[in-house]
Amino acid sequence: MDRRTFLTALGLAPFAAQLPGATPLHLPKGKAEHCIFIWLGGGMGQIDTFDPKAVGDNQSAKKKAGSLYPSIETSVAGVRVCEHLPRTAKLMEHMTAVRSVQHKVIDEHAFATNLVHTGRMVSGNALYPSLGSIVAHRRGAVDPKVPAYMLIGFPNVSRGPGFLGVKDGYVYLVDTQTGPAGFTRPEGLTSDRESARRALLAGTGEASAGSAMAEYADAQREAFRLAGPAFMGHFDLAKEPADLRASYGGEFGQRCLLARRLIEGGVRFIEVSHNLNFINGTGWDVHNDGITHQHTLIRELDHALAALTTDLKSKGLLDKTLIVVATEFGRPAEFDGRGGRGHQGSAFSMVLAGGGLRHRGAYGVTDDLSKKVLQDPVSVPDFHATILTALGVDTHADLKDGARPVPVTDGGKPIAALFA
Repeated sequence: MDRRTFLTALGLAPFAAQLPGATPLHLPKGKAEHCIFIWLGGGMGQIDTFDPKAVGDNQSAKKKAGSLYPSIETSVAGVRVCEHLPRTAKLMEHMTAVRSVQHKVIDEHAFATNLVHTGRMVSGNALYPSLGSIVAHRRGAVDPKVPAYMLIGFPNVSRGPGFLGVKDGYVYLVDTQTGPAGFTRPEGLTSDRESARRALLAGTGEASAGSAMAEYADAQREAFRLAGPAFMGHFDLAKEPADLRASYGGEFGQRCLLARRLIEGGVRFIEVSHNLNFINGTGWDVHNDGITHQHTLIRELDHALAALTTDLKSKGLLDKTLIVVATEFGRPAEFDGRGGRGHQGSAFSMVLAGGGLRHRGAYGVTDDLSKKVLQDPVSVPDFHATILTALGVDTHADLKDGARPVPVTDGGKPIAALFA
């Protein structure tokens, strides 16, 4: 057995390809410049949204497994979605519902959330960076006047930079009206007092490179650089036409509109959390009675996703902007005792839109109850590799945890069918 065959057998094909005489790898190339990553925390039920099956019954004494709602046709022949996604249905030629995502983390939201954000399970010896931080690290901001990575939602370690360090972290906000906290001068703080405070902080910059104090100083300098009306002006949604704002819908829609403004301002990667205020009481985690108002969430997602897609297309930004709709796992076809659904990682859906991909409405096939992947399985690392490739990130180049090389994905391969 020669070296190349040996390395390939060990799962180290990328290294085998670098040996003398190896056939060059023909890797797909993406052309997206931005990513809007919509997070549906709690576990969106694929069988009730983007992978509908025959309608079941969650109310009778003898419950029948299946979709909770009827399905409708879309703009892509043969691809159907839930009846509560009528706006999105008309735009599916710009989207791909990846119906065959799978992982084995089904019983714990935090671990599954971490996996979908970082592409890896929690490790005892490494804090892995999130997808947003990897993109920030590799691509940086489109315009240096803004951050590379922003989060519209609550901060969490799963969204963070891990071993890459705070320079590749996010700027976050939870209120679209006020924008990020700390980037405008408080009332009563004069220029002289601000200068005195900056002088007091200046000493922290003398800390050893790579230390916690040095990273804190870097973060302070970045905050001062961004502070002011130029950056904060991106958060003024009142500058948008009233009819456009209305087309996006409620609070979640306004977050998506803000995300569009931020990519126009040069932000590379933006995560937008859905349903921060739990409008249905439970979010997407629809156990028992929590499923009663699930349709409210689906309709809100439909409203905002369709408006964002249409808006980006009208501005010539859709091919340059990859929209991702992600969640930590799906839901089983069977109903629990009070008509809700549990957790399922064996088959669930996440959605890609725009980004210059060759969209097809749907990718991957599941069985009659959307429980098992029958065709084209996609791991979470594969999904990450698809996003990163679409954004022009080389998934075969290593990150560095100190002196230790760490692959960008955990063996992920991009979905080749989505690249021309």
